[in-house]
Amino acid sequence: MRDLSSELLAWYDVHAREMPWRVGPSDRKSGVLPDPYAVWMSEIMLQQTTVAAVRNYHRKFLAIWPTVHDLAAAEDADIMAAWAGLGYYARARNLLKCARAVVADYDGQFPDTHAELLKLPGIGPYTAAAVASIAFDRPETVVDGNVERVMARLYDIHAPLPGSKPELTAKADALTPQRRPGDYAQAVMDLGATICTPRSPACGICPWRDACAARLAGTAGELPKKVPKKKTPTRFGIVYVARRTDGAWLLETRPEKGLLGGMLGWPGSDWCDAPEENAPFEADWQPLDAEARHTFTHFHLRLKIMIAQAEMDTAPASGQFLTSDRFSPSALPTAMRKVFDLAYVTLRHD
Repeated sequence: MRDLSSELLAWYDVHAREMPWRVGPSDRKSGVLPDPYAVWMSEIMLQQTTVAAVRNYHRKFLAIWPTVHDLAAAEDADIMAAWAGLGYYARARNLLKCARAVVADYDGQFPDTHAELLKLPGIGPYTAAAVASIAFDRPETVVDGNVERVMARLYDIHAPLPGSKPELTAKADALTPQRRPGDYAQAVMDLGATICTPRSPACGICPWRDACAARLAGTAGELPKKVPKKKTPTRFGIVYVARRTDGAWLLETRPEKGLLGGMLGWPGSDWCDAPEENAPFEADWQPLDAEARHTFTHFHLRLKIMIAQAEMDTAPASGQFLTSDRFSPSALPTAMRKVFDLAYVTLRHD
């Protein structure tokens, strides 16, 4: 009987991708252990995000906060500003909560079991399995989108996701070895990311090509099947961008709960079908010809931008004026940065 996990590990030993948080297979065989802090941070950042987008953020965070103690002691606003542009900002809030829990409850040492990791804020079943496996070499079954695709093709499973997830997880679990489970988990993900890709899989160079039922059936390109997505709705909003005569911008910190929670943003309306105007102070507010558009996971957003100049004695009902030494556009989340880029052309002080 073929040992598919050993075949994949042999392939991984040669073709493993280099990651800032990864200990390569040769180093791992030599006894070099991964840094659980770096592995955990990578897994939080990689939720709903690509490796390409995460690399530089991961390097930046480790350069500024090299240990979990450093991260736990950081100011919330500094973390949110450093996260700006990476999206899914609840992850940044959970990053802080988890770091502080690890320091307070585990003396700064990440627990090494799936059960204990699940007790930490922001860590669900997948992340607990990934950290336990990759950081501590526990034989946990790690199933992300790449692994689901590989399993669906390897076993020619046509039941659509998400309903087929338990079956795909069971197949992945049966293949997870006791020897080098951390390397194996990363190997399956690498296989899906580099060879068993969503479109035009490179079956000819796949280490599992001879065992792949979908390749033999000619159905690899169709899998995994998914239940059709519903049409993405559109929400609308109004934002108010004001600049004071000294160059300060009117900004607010968004509520902790909800989208972009804890991030800097522009005062404005709710995001809904018919937003109501609610200017932060009386002024000659003028609409920009262009609107800011952004897409979140579950909806498209279109923001009408109102702009105004403010005097030094302006007292806004919401938000506060931040001078250039306290505000950098790079600290804004992407949706709010799009607003700034459009408004700045009109409100800049040459």
